[in-house]
Amino acid sequence: MTERFDLHTHSTASDGTLSPTELVARAVEREVDQLALTDHDTTAGLEAARFAAREQDLRLIPGIELSVSWAHQTLHIVGLHINPEHPAMQAGIARQLDFRRWRAEEIGRRLARAGIDGAYDGACGYADGDLVGRTHFARYLVEQGHARDLKQVFKRYLVKGKPGHVPGEWATLEQAVGWIRESGGLAVIAHPARYKLSATRLRQLLGEFGDLGGAALEVVSGSHSRDDMLRFGQLSQTWNLAASSGSDYHGPENPYRDIGRLPELPPGCRPIWESDAWARCSEAAA
Repeated sequence: MTERFDLHTHSTASDGTLSPTELVARAVEREVDQLALTDHDTTAGLEAARFAAREQDLRLIPGIELSVSWAHQTLHIVGLHINPEHPAMQAGIARQLDFRRWRAEEIGRRLARAGIDGAYDGACGYADGDLVGRTHFARYLVEQGHARDLKQVFKRYLVKGKPGHVPGEWATLEQAVGWIRESGGLAVIAHPARYKLSATRLRQLLGEFGDLGGAALEVVSGSHSRDDMLRFGQLSQTWNLAASSGSDYHGPENPYRDIGRLPELPPGCRPIWESDAWARCSEAAA
């Protein structure tokens, strides 16, 4: 029987709505065999998820999703099979979280200047821990009637040119891939179809990523169309990158991205879980 992988998910440790324990239970219900918890710029949920997975017939892959500033936009790099306690990873996380704390406060200040008071405190009310992200602000603004859903909040308030937008000052691509590799992990470009990149810029990104030791492209994603999957499946082969698959699951509010409910990789792709690097990581974790 073919194993079912979901290598990109989120919990309440970042901007998901299920706790790590609930996330593991959901994955078991959906018959996932190997699950990666990849919260944004934090590994705070991994211990609870690991404990829950030991009680179930599920293999937990320790992961993270790092925010990166590249070519004047924000990209996301997933790390799989990381050692969350490695000094390089912990130093990188501390750097990212310092900026996240300041950014959250600044978003609150900017929204207040736009006439929306209390947004920072409201967003904190949705966060389960130290990490307060834009999605927490979006949930609060929907609750307060400033928009009908999260998508509309981002368009009205949180993207470039809108009142609550704060430019990112994240890690460089070199730093993020370096933290992942130094901590024993595999670096993956998350949901590449979401980035507004020209063909030239995309070639530049894939070239740099490969030169830095990047391992894979997320070919199958909850936000990818069938055409996106076919396109990036072909690009993974052209650039000699493995192919990864993840729902980018944030909670049951988005059923079209349900955990474990993913199509197969396109023909010709080399699954990351069949790579020699994956086997080495698995042996090291055993």
